[in-house]
Amino acid sequence: MPELPEVEITRRGLDAHLTGLTIRDVVIRNASLRWPIPKNLPGLLRGQTIRSLKRRAKYLLMDCGNGTLILHLGMSGSLRILLANTPPDKHDHFDLIFNNNMLMRLRDPRRFGAVLWHSGDAHTHPLLAALGPEPLQKEFDAHYLYQATRGRRVSIKQCIMDNHIVVGVGNIYANEALFRAGIKPQLAAGKLSLPRCAKLVAEIRATLSEAISLGGSSLRDFVNTSGQPGYFQQTYWVYGRAGEPCRRCGSPIKQIRQGQRSSFYCGRCQK
Repeated sequence: MPELPEVEITRRGLDAHLTGLTIRDVVIRNASLRWPIPKNLPGLLRGQTIRSLKRRAKYLLMDCGNGTLILHLGMSGSLRILLANTPPDKHDHFDLIFNNNMLMRLRDPRRFGAVLWHSGDAHTHPLLAALGPEPLQKEFDAHYLYQATRGRRVSIKQCIMDNHIVVGVGNIYANEALFRAGIKPQLAAGKLSLPRCAKLVAEIRATLSEAISLGGSSLRDFVNTSGQPGYFQQTYWVYGRAGEPCRRCGSPIKQIRQGQRSSFYCGRCQK
């Protein structure tokens, strides 16, 4: 499933191609995504110019002047920039066609993605209004995380994956950041000291930034807007490495289930 680095890479790729272009047409082949694509979207978007493309958590926000197109990649989605006459494949559900004979195409085999419209401030949309701070921005710091975790008995891994606490830290990057911070994923969030919160914040930032620089993780379906995979998966410390030796101490990597997700950790390096 695309996480924050993959969505940010997608945003940068789209922004480089689309900002300033005018939408000539909209094609909806299958409106049955996680939420139905609005039927009136073609009429709303034709003739609109893309002013900017931003990201909030794992949502892409395309400012079209008269409102915002909100895009989510779901579990298997990707957005590609293609020539306008490129034939669609089976799982190509949505196109924006531009005045330069290029198009943006959503491919989503599992159809858990989203194409939504909001005419007001996008950040007031129900899906975005209650989100926590961005992990790469200054609002997410050691003091914030320390206060947010006081009295909480839920595990620290589940805590940092809670979008009300901090957005965009999905399962892959939570596992990796906790290893780098030396914190076991089962530790109760409320037991984290301020210095350990500072270490975890720093490693979340470093892990996400490194993943972005390496093009994200391509485990199943993710490719960037040019169709190229990411390479961060080649550097994983623990994720998906159950039974393999820890790259630091040689102990076998352990795997447990937390909140219906797999957690991977080193019993010697993480306390």
